[in-house]
Amino acid sequence: MPKPQRKKLTTLLMLGRFVRPYKIRVAIAIAALVFTAAITLAVGQGIKMLIDLGFVEQSLEQLNSAIFFILLLALLMAVGTFIRFYQVSWLGERISADIRQAVFDHVIGLHPSYFETNRSGEIMSRLTTDTTLLQSIIGSSFSMALRSSLTLAGALIMLLVTNLKLTMMVLACVPLVLMPILIYGRRVRALSRKSQDSIADVGSYAGEAIQNIKTVQSFTREPEERAAFKHEVENAFAIARRRVQQRAALIAVVILLVFGALSGMLWVGGSDVLSGDMSAGDLGAFVFYAILVSTAVATLSEVFGELQRAAGATDRLMELMRARPAIEPPGDGVIAASTRAATLGFKAVTFCYPSRPDTPALEDFCLDIEEGRSLALVGPSGAGKSTVFELIQRFYDPQQGVVNMGDCDIRRIDPRDLRRQMALVAQQPALFTADVLHNIRYGKPDASEEEVMQAARAAHAHEFIKNLPDGYHSDLGERGVRLSGGQRQRIAIARAILKNPRILLLDEATSALDAESEHYVQLAIQELMQGRTTVIIAHRLSTILHADQIAVLDHGQLVATGNHHSLMSSCELYRRLAQLQFKEPTPDPV
Repeated sequence: MPKPQRKKLTTLLMLGRFVRPYKIRVAIAIAALVFTAAITLAVGQGIKMLIDLGFVEQSLEQLNSAIFFILLLALLMAVGTFIRFYQVSWLGERISADIRQAVFDHVIGLHPSYFETNRSGEIMSRLTTDTTLLQSIIGSSFSMALRSSLTLAGALIMLLVTNLKLTMMVLACVPLVLMPILIYGRRVRALSRKSQDSIADVGSYAGEAIQNIKTVQSFTREPEERAAFKHEVENAFAIARRRVQQRAALIAVVILLVFGALSGMLWVGGSDVLSGDMSAGDLGAFVFYAILVSTAVATLSEVFGELQRAAGATDRLMELMRARPAIEPPGDGVIAASTRAATLGFKAVTFCYPSRPDTPALEDFCLDIEEGRSLALVGPSGAGKSTVFELIQRFYDPQQGVVNMGDCDIRRIDPRDLRRQMALVAQQPALFTADVLHNIRYGKPDASEEEVMQAARAAHAHEFIKNLPDGYHSDLGERGVRLSGGQRQRIAIARAILKNPRILLLDEATSALDAESEHYVQLAIQELMQGRTTVIIAHRLSTILHADQIAVLDHGQLVATGNHHSLMSSCELYRRLAQLQFKEPTPDPV
């Protein structure tokens, strides 16, 4: 099977699994479609009765019967249309919601490296714009296509029954109508995919500029950002204009061909009526059916363009669904993290980031972290400190060597189970657009409000939270924009305290605090560290003088380990870092 055709079949099959749970509603919608199509075709017979029995026979009784018959058909069509429209629209909304949920559920579990090569704005565009387009297609265009197909088939049959000669004329014109549909349809699909991608680029660019609005305004780059955004918008418009141009040309050609054929058919049919070879009622019914055929073909040509757009949107969504996580749970022999000691060990680990496969971030790295003790990682920028955190949480797996928890390779532990044992306080804490309670509870979703307050007190955050407009129910804005850097840091520390982890990861957790807040939070962290395995990335050596052990890293390798005193005398790199940071003689730990 050719590759493009196989891809189309795969896409259709993947969409089919979203439709399958609603088989009964699909059956009801199809039944309603068939019913309304049959009623529409019966209207032609009502027109024939109206002309032959009412007008030609000059019979008021037959005229009344024909009108009553047509009104009855109209009532039945209204009922069938209501059922069809409701069921199909419901299916469109439900299936698009299911697709949106399925894509998000899949994306949220993808490996962090996926988001290094795929922009978040583009992913959001696929989740929103593309699924909205699919909802419109499933809930409207697909219904129109199916209804028009049924009407077209039924009307062609009725044309054959009514007059064979005129029907052959109509059928002779069908290939002429289908040809532009096929030719322009391919172009529309390709342009639809480009159009959706360009819209995603627009949203991604705008989102990035807005997220960094303070930087934009600080550097007075507003005119350049406006110009750059205008370029993205105009590019999207140019692609959309070409797509619309192709669709407009398709519709215009189809209308010209359809009505040209209809005019020829009317001339031949009118001649037959005048010569007595055909009744006026038959011609009226035939014209009605011919109009149904032409309307159905015109609708199908227009819907075909919409379906091509849907195919482009579906391809983009299925690309997300086909992306596989780089870190998978172990298949067999899964070990529970809670059964392992909270010790960490790196055994001859060599690791390169996927974006830099030839540059090791860690090389032949060995390090043991004892349970219940604290270890600080120090070293110049790029030494590999953050990489140690990435591997501990198993966001990546090393190319060589193993990372152990207890005596177990962490690749034998479910990643989610492993991460439940840990809490991270980052240098730039991540907060969500929600209230204080939600952000602190992120560490323990079922925590009571009193537990949240206790964690906030331990992090010395309770006082400033109480002074917020709505206290613990105050919304923090996007990424906690309504708080200062130090306040965001304390919210993150409270979150870690609430989680009560066995392993604590601190990425210079007090770097954004003023001197007074840092003093109190250091006390809270010292208390939190009691009995827990703690790994600290230290940028300021003054914050880790009390660590049980200090590991000095440089160029992805372990240079030395020891306490502050021993390293000052034995490690030249540590001594140089200390002398650069301390303006006065290096303080000794108390």
